[in-house]
Amino acid sequence: MNDDVAAREIAREQDFVDTVYRQLAESARSAEELAAEGRARGQLGHEGGLVERDAMLYQAAKRLATLDAAHEGLVFGRLDMRAEVDPEPRYVGRIGLRDANRDVLLIDWRAPAAAVFYQATHADPHGVIRRRILRSQGVTVIGVEDELLDGDVETELPIVGEGALMAQLSRARDRSMHSIVATIQAEQDRAIRAPNKGVVLIGGGPGTGKTVVALHRAAYLLYADRRRYETGGVLVVGPSGVFMRYIERVLPSLGETAVALRSLGEVVDGLRATRRDDPRIAEVKGSAAMAELLRRTARQSVPGAPREFRIFYRDDVITLGPRELGQARRQLLSMGPRNRSTTKVASTLIDLMWRQVRSERARERTKEDFADEMRTSDAFLDFASSWWPVLDAATVLGWLRETDLLERVAEGVLEDEQVRLLAKSWSDELSVDDIPLVDELRYLLGDPPLVADEDQDPLDLVDSSLQELTTASDREYAGPRGWAPPSGRIEDDGYAHVLVDEAQDLTPMQWRMVGRRGRTATWTIVGDPAQSSWPVPAEATAARGAALGDKAVHDFHLSTNYRNSAEIYAFAAAYAERVGLDADLPNAVRSTGVEPVEQVVPDLEAGARAAVASLVESVEGTVGIVVPVARRAEASRWVASWPELAGMVEGADARVVVLTGLDTKGLEFDGIVVVEPGEIEAESPTGRATLYVVYTRATQRMTTVSTR
Repeated sequence: MNDDVAAREIAREQDFVDTVYRQLAESARSAEELAAEGRARGQLGHEGGLVERDAMLYQAAKRLATLDAAHEGLVFGRLDMRAEVDPEPRYVGRIGLRDANRDVLLIDWRAPAAAVFYQATHADPHGVIRRRILRSQGVTVIGVEDELLDGDVETELPIVGEGALMAQLSRARDRSMHSIVATIQAEQDRAIRAPNKGVVLIGGGPGTGKTVVALHRAAYLLYADRRRYETGGVLVVGPSGVFMRYIERVLPSLGETAVALRSLGEVVDGLRATRRDDPRIAEVKGSAAMAELLRRTARQSVPGAPREFRIFYRDDVITLGPRELGQARRQLLSMGPRNRSTTKVASTLIDLMWRQVRSERARERTKEDFADEMRTSDAFLDFASSWWPVLDAATVLGWLRETDLLERVAEGVLEDEQVRLLAKSWSDELSVDDIPLVDELRYLLGDPPLVADEDQDPLDLVDSSLQELTTASDREYAGPRGWAPPSGRIEDDGYAHVLVDEAQDLTPMQWRMVGRRGRTATWTIVGDPAQSSWPVPAEATAARGAALGDKAVHDFHLSTNYRNSAEIYAFAAAYAERVGLDADLPNAVRSTGVEPVEQVVPDLEAGARAAVASLVESVEGTVGIVVPVARRAEASRWVASWPELAGMVEGADARVVVLTGLDTKGLEFDGIVVVEPGEIEAESPTGRATLYVVYTRATQRMTTVSTR
């Protein structure tokens, strides 16, 4: 195929793409007109006009957001079918569009009519003669890549290019994941379009596209059942903030924004943690045993609370001592989560106090008279609110700083060494591993009642200042992360769909936390056991089973490594086999001819500097420098002092980045420099799995640097 033919085909496709973008602009104008009409309705001065205004502005804003997000690479595919199937070409894009006559101009990639774009193969072409990928920059078509799928049909259709998938795989990486909507392969498409009930498990080794397939599945579900998933929300949970920033553009680029993107340190609405505990401490905090320890903690007396109350009532001295208060505590705890019983504190204590009213003078009054007097007594009200306050989870977690209390609740639950590690772990700054503990306590304590029950006395004690658990700043933070629950209360934690990436790393306590968000949800779970950083997989498996319940499971396995060159993955696979990892070894389909380089150097900084400089010159995209946790600060100082990297290491689009092994989960780079791999392997009980992950992050080149 000569260059003239390719140029002619590109020009033809450009004419069509120009037509689509003109229609896109017209659709945007229509949305703006709808918004203007909505604003005008708001001027009518009555409630109906305001309701109409809000509805119209909401719909207009949604449509504009969708049109704006889908602008880049809007048209990416074309199908030429057998004449008896469809005599006209079908164009496939990120969203669906109709022309002025309401005829289909562009098919949404998720629509049933577009499924054949991904499912057609040479063995089963589904009526497709030619499948074409359009490559664009902005609104300009810069290339086309064709596949002739049905060779039995006589056709004059030109076939241009050398394969869209290989062109996509060879491109330079930047700091964001990109959609694969134009190059989804058949086995990936089956997982994306799986039934929207129960649980979809997406497994496979490194580089098989598990994450991006799962994100495309989320977009597909939103398209297939928009009312359910847009109203209930979709929660995407990933291992780290670095990872979430890496994937955050994928769903908007597919026209979807009704999604909450949360790292494991952000799952609880209003909280955000990035600090990680030492692996030994993280193992204790993540263990299933912590659920029992926290259950005991939530039932403890409030540290510093009054232990006795005494009041004179006519001729009687009424005392609430340890025996009476213990009885009241047991009674209140039997009523359910602790904070829910705040409305019953006054009546429970008054019942116990009335039993002590014995004098003839006091008995001249009724129990109702006595209760009324207590409810207007500042002394009684102050005691009751101090003895049984509304508690927040972070405060109760802070009780475990007291060694005596920690040892008491940990007896028979944790070993002595585990208690010692836990005791020294607490900090004023929550860690990622603390967030599931806070969430556990939120559910153990419960929300305080927002409104009075029918039988509730209005003078019963409810601390309304603590009922709104999220602050204005929390909600402002949640907004840019996508869909957010309407409040910070536990009844609003649930989502319609939960997507968990790098699921093999979740601790039992993290599974409990995520599971609460998906009790009535459908699920997508992505993972590879060989990459697990959690040292007790059986415990995590049991916790995952409890989180999912009896939901139906649909299992999909991806078998082709699209990320790594064959040379890099052969190196990683050989390491996995050498250290005894039971790794899923997918087939790497792309070769660069460049083998990984292993260097032993006398000076670690000089060796790392030379290796990084070489990769920066050799590859066009990103370069990752992966170091042991203990060397991260040191390596960051190195990189900041190297003048040849000026302007490459700062900002969201930095070309060179320093990471630890766990930070690399789910990411990919054109080039990787691995500093002291032996130390990465030795720094945790699952260090071998972590190093295997590191070895599978590079798409083009990899160098290891060590001093021995």
